[in-house]
Amino acid sequence: MSIDADRFRAVLGHFPSGVTIVTGIAKGEPVGFTCQSFSSLSLDPPLVVLLPSLSSTSWPRIADTGRFCINVLAEHQGGLSTRFARSGSDKFSGVAWTTSSTGVPVLEGACASIDCEIEQVHPGGDHLVVIAAVVDLAADSARGPLLFHRGRYARRADVHEA
Repeated sequence: MSIDADRFRAVLGHFPSGVTIVTGIAKGEPVGFTCQSFSSLSLDPPLVVLLPSLSSTSWPRIADTGRFCINVLAEHQGGLSTRFARSGSDKFSGVAWTTSSTGVPVLEGACASIDCEIEQVHPGGDHLVVIAAVVDLAADSARGPLLFHRGRYARRADVHEA
């Protein structure tokens, strides 16, 4: 049975995801890309999994350094997500960022930042499966997350306990 790519994307788009920007430093310059395919993997040891596309031009530059930061975007950062999803532009122009303890960019205003070092990389169809060790992390619980659902940005629905 053959699954049409558009149908696959549409059906799986019903599962909402957070939005991240993966950042690093390559040859002294900041580099980054938008990535929805991210998840925690293990508590002991602390590991995450990231799934960059094989077509990414930013990921190979970041991978060469062995370290990166996953910036979990806040609900007001949809424009930043769109900017970092495009290839060939100066993505960091006018973007406020600081440097993490391992020397990679941390985007200001994000909900959370997760500083990582690459442990393993495996093939996964048209993506790579990157397993990374978490070396540092921080969060601002006052910020709500940017979500992506059915092909567009969405707002979170707060859940209140009864």
